[in-house]
Amino acid sequence: MVYNKITDEILNTIKSIVGDDAVVTNHTDLEKYSHDETEDLTYYPEVVARPQTPQQISALMKLCDVHLIPVTPRGAGTGLSGGALPVMGGLLISMERFNKILAIDEQNLQATVEPGVITEEFINQAAEKGLLYPIDPASKGSCFIGGNVSHGSGGPRVVKYGTIREYILNLEVVLPSGEIIWTGANTLKYASGYNLTQLIIGSEGTLGIITKIVVKLIPLPTQNVLMLASFSSNEEACGAVSAIFRAGVIPSALEFMERRGVEWVIKNDGIVFDLKDGIEAFLLIEVDGSNMDVIFADCENINTVLEQFDCKEVLFADTSAQKEELWRIRQTMAVSVKSNSIYKEEDTVVPRAELPKLIKGIKDIGANYGFESVCYGHAGDGNLHVNIIKANMSDEDWTHKLKDGIREIFELTVALGGTLSGEHGIGLVQKEFMPVKYSEIHFELWRGIKNVFDKNGILNPGKIF
Repeated sequence: MVYNKITDEILNTIKSIVGDDAVVTNHTDLEKYSHDETEDLTYYPEVVARPQTPQQISALMKLCDVHLIPVTPRGAGTGLSGGALPVMGGLLISMERFNKILAIDEQNLQATVEPGVITEEFINQAAEKGLLYPIDPASKGSCFIGGNVSHGSGGPRVVKYGTIREYILNLEVVLPSGEIIWTGANTLKYASGYNLTQLIIGSEGTLGIITKIVVKLIPLPTQNVLMLASFSSNEEACGAVSAIFRAGVIPSALEFMERRGVEWVIKNDGIVFDLKDGIEAFLLIEVDGSNMDVIFADCENINTVLEQFDCKEVLFADTSAQKEELWRIRQTMAVSVKSNSIYKEEDTVVPRAELPKLIKGIKDIGANYGFESVCYGHAGDGNLHVNIIKANMSDEDWTHKLKDGIREIFELTVALGGTLSGEHGIGLVQKEFMPVKYSEIHFELWRGIKNVFDKNGILNPGKIF
């Protein structure tokens, strides 16, 4: 596909649509829009527009569709797969001004929000009304809810409450041709034709630009217990995960952390934590509800399971401050790993009972190729984030040989019944590995869907496939 550049005439039209103060063209000011949190990749857009209404986005899309200008939608820029990188230049549409919580409907347990709302702010406002929105990725303090929808983001608590797909009822979307549609209905059931809402979720801004989101809420649990279990090996910790569920307990969070990740958090963030010798892995386990007797009974069952997997110690957080400190270890791990080494992050997911085989295989592959890895993630979902560390790997091997190792990790993941990404998306950096999992039939179907929505291929080109 050959795209056109933004001429002075087109730039003046963009300014007339959104206003001069909502257009960025200066190279220095464009810098923050040239990257997200994906490794060290940088691509500059020609122009950034910061609209405030669906109608403004509609006018921008109509303009770009006519003139074959590539358009990249962007949320908060916290993505890890390069989904918001303007790889073809063109116009970047920033959703930062779509930042309103429009309504929280306590009667129907749902809310309507704009896509630029920070996820944690929405979680907190819902909680003030006794309601829970359980989609809470580690970047919840900075990421936008629209980006979460576009990437199918998750977080620790989806293990009990379900993924983001179960909480998005309806979406207002601007199509590449400029039409504005609602994808579904504000109802808990939907059996009226193809479900366009589910199609847009996880489509990474390639089919339309989300401008409103109708979200399902549930009653907020009033009590929780948090425990940190330590193990002598990664495999023992991972083996305990599936066993907890088989024992009839569904934790509200079940996170895996490797020792080295904890060491780096202690080093970088100044967290005081007694990291004992012989401990190689941890499970951070939260159980919530409204009845402490039931919660404690579940914790006792979990303890019984942990004893079968060489669990060395179980630490219970006694206060809210202790809970926050334990959660901070997990939530800051990605930043700590990133600050310590050149790295690449992969987002594998397998059926949870296969986690021991997955993590052992990852370590074996690393030993074969000469890279190290730090693993952590949402073990209760079988979702393991694999941070590949350059360490002593040569620049030549890092540039040319590493991809073969990553491919082997994905081949192992698929062989275990899993897939390439649980919540980070495919974006730019994972698309070359998609044939590991998917056939040409899949690609034909995806291209057909893309063509129906975006016949000129202007919206977020170069992503997914």
